[in-house]
Amino acid sequence: MTKSSAVLFILIFSLIFKLEELRAALVLVVLLIAGGLFMFTYKSTQFNVEGFALVLGASFIGGIRWTLTQMLLQKAELGLQNPIDTMFHLQPLMFLGLFPLFAIFEGLHLSTSEKIFRFQDTGLLLRVLGSLFLGGILAFGLGFSEFLLVSRTSSLTLSIAGIFKEVCTLLLAAHLLGDQISLLNWLGFALCLSGISLHVALKALHSRGDGSPKPLKGLGSNPDLELLLRSSQPGEDEYEEEEEYFVAQRQQ
Repeated sequence: MTKSSAVLFILIFSLIFKLEELRAALVLVVLLIAGGLFMFTYKSTQFNVEGFALVLGASFIGGIRWTLTQMLLQKAELGLQNPIDTMFHLQPLMFLGLFPLFAIFEGLHLSTSEKIFRFQDTGLLLRVLGSLFLGGILAFGLGFSEFLLVSRTSSLTLSIAGIFKEVCTLLLAAHLLGDQISLLNWLGFALCLSGISLHVALKALHSRGDGSPKPLKGLGSNPDLELLLRSSQPGEDEYEEEEEYFVAQRQQ
């Protein structure tokens, strides 16, 4: 339930860094999704202050992370529009940040495990390495798709897509594991889906509005036209040289 505040933090930081414009429809979308997810995951649990603080801090830092990522991806001067370039520069730093935690909490257990370093069964070792390799491929695909989505849309859209994934996970848990869903949970589910649908509709209308013809502001505002003119310049120079050659022949 606390994790549902992540989309609120992303909206706040997007407004602070002027990545989004403050609109009533946008605020309504975020409130519907956050409130719906809170209601959908609401149940009687034992409250823990430490866990609440950790999850709330993670949501806060996640909002900063994806907002700054959007600024990096959508800033043309940095040249990081390609998700592969972004991952090339960010993944080493992420590895350096996670490796000390891995060494502290899992290093000793992994180094003494009979499944990897002290293996006795080669088949088991190959299965473990294959699972790690498959997990690495899936993690790379997930990171690539996240950076691609942020570069083309916004960090808010990525957060909403993640919430849709969480809703699907909770529905599968109810269907496969027998989790009980109350009427309040179903109302939250309806609110969450209505907020997601409204966001998709607003994005579609915004994209259609951007696709309408606009007055020309000069050649510098249209990179495709500028590239076309640049590619046509060599042909024009050759035509001028041929014309000068024929004029010189006639004068002789």
